[in-house]
Amino acid sequence: MNTDQAGTPNYLKAIRLINVEGDKCAFETGKIPIRQHINANYFFAQTDVSTLEKIPHPAPRRQYVITLKGRLKFTVSNGETFFIEPGIILIANDTAGEGHTWEIVDGNEWERIYIPLEEDTDDYFTID
Repeated sequence: MNTDQAGTPNYLKAIRLINVEGDKCAFETGKIPIRQHINANYFFAQTDVSTLEKIPHPAPRRQYVITLKGRLKFTVSNGETFFIEPGIILIANDTAGEGHTWEIVDGNEWERIYIPLEEDTDDYFTID
């Protein structure tokens, strides 16, 4: 991990959901830079977990998902999985096709903030 002169990390860990051939869903592991200004018009918080847990769905829009509380397992089209928890930024770019599924693996809560991205806004994600 890159750090500044004081040893502070310059990046946050991130996982990005993407569409691949045939509108399938896959993911990439990487990072986003800290102190990077990202244009966003609004954000909103969510705690409801009853509507989409374990149900395949694409992201409704390109968006950052910032987990404040909870640990979740995400599954993509080919069956591969990854975990999201506080400290790992999810970038949902899988806006077509069957999408992904998620389920809470520790407890029964998922507190998060969604930050929608405009279509032409850079998400600043880089692969490790």
